[in-house]
Amino acid sequence: MGFSFRRMWTIVRKEFIHIVRDPRTLGLVLILPVMMLILLGYAVANDVKDLPLALADQSQTDVSRRFVERFSVTDFFKVRYLAQDEAQILQLLDEGLVRAGLLIPEDFGRRLSTGETGTVQFYVDASNPATAQTAQLAAETISQAASQEILIQRLSRSPVPLELRLPVDAHMRFLYNPDMRRMNFMIPGLVAVILQIQTLLLTAFAIVREREQGTLEQLIVTPIRPWELMLGKILPFVLVAMLNVAMTVGVGFLLFGVDVAGSITLLALLSLVFLLSSLGLGVLISNLARTQMQAMYLSSFIMMPTFILAGLLFPRENMPWLAYYTGYLLPVTYFLEIVRGIILKGIGAEYLWPNIWPMAAFGVAVFLISVLLFRKRLE
Repeated sequence: MGFSFRRMWTIVRKEFIHIVRDPRTLGLVLILPVMMLILLGYAVANDVKDLPLALADQSQTDVSRRFVERFSVTDFFKVRYLAQDEAQILQLLDEGLVRAGLLIPEDFGRRLSTGETGTVQFYVDASNPATAQTAQLAAETISQAASQEILIQRLSRSPVPLELRLPVDAHMRFLYNPDMRRMNFMIPGLVAVILQIQTLLLTAFAIVREREQGTLEQLIVTPIRPWELMLGKILPFVLVAMLNVAMTVGVGFLLFGVDVAGSITLLALLSLVFLLSSLGLGVLISNLARTQMQAMYLSSFIMMPTFILAGLLFPRENMPWLAYYTGYLLPVTYFLEIVRGIILKGIGAEYLWPNIWPMAAFGVAVFLISVLLFRKRLE
C-alpha cells in the first residue's frame, strides 16, 4: 500500500479542525511565546548600572563634596540614602535597600588639605559576585580619577617636588560573601526556583485531571465546599514540598558548602508560606485551564520567566519597568530575597518583612480566586 497524499491530507485537515475548535489553546500557543520573548528580552538586555548607594559624608567639606559628585554623575551608582554613620549604612545593606555604601570620615578634608592621605570606606553587598565585582571596579576607578585630580592640583601649587602618591585611599569591604563565591549566590536562588517549579507542576493539573477523568462531577455532587476542596488539593503536597526544602538546603550545605547563616526555624516557616502561595498558584492555573495541554502552557509561562524576572541570574534593579514590575507577580521573587537574606546575610524577620507580607497576601489572593472560580463553575 503506497503513500497517499489524500489520506495524509485528511489527517492534517482533521487536526487543523481540532486546533481551530479549541481557540483558548490556540491563543496560548501563539501568544505566550511572543509575550515571553518580550519580557525576557527586556530583562536580559541590561547592564549593571544605577546601583543604589548609601552615602555618609561625615567630612562635609568642599573636597568631600567634589569626591561624592564623581559617584553621582556616573551611571554605575545612584545615591538613594544619606546615612549618618557606618551603622546606618550596614542597616540599609541588611535590609537590601542599597547594594553599596560609601563612608567619608570626618578627617577626610583636613588630611587632604595638609598633604596627607585621606581614607574612605566602601561597602559592597557581595551576595551577588558579578554585581560586587562591577561595583568594586567602578568605585576603584572613580577613586583613582579623583586622586589624580587632587594630585595634579597639589603639584601645580607646590614650588618643590612632591612625593607621587595617590591622596585618596579607598578601602573595600565585601559583606555577606567576602570570598565572592558564585556558588553562595546561586544555590539559595536555585533552591527557591526549583521549589517554585516543582509546586506548580504538582498542582497545576489537579482540577484538570479530575475533569478529564470524569471524576470532577463526582466531587461536585458531594457536600464538600469549594474552599475545602482547594485546601484538600494543596495540603497533601505541602508535606512533600517541605521535605524538599530540607533536602535541597541540606544538599547545598553538604555538596556546595553553603551554610545557613540565619535562623533555620525562620527559614522553615517562611518556606511554608511560600509553598502555600506557590501551590495555590498551581491550583489557580488548574482552575483556569480546561485541558492538561492548557495547564502545561500556562505553567510554562510562569516557570520560564522565573529564572529571569525573579532575580535569579540578573539583578532586578537594572531591569526595565515592564520586566521589573512583572516580577512582582511571581511569589518566588519575594522568596528569593528571603532565602538569600537568611542563608547569606543571617538577617531576621524584621528586615525581611517587606517581602514576607506581599508573599503571604499573594497566597491568600490566589486561594480566594481559586475558590471563587470553582464556585462559579459549580453554579
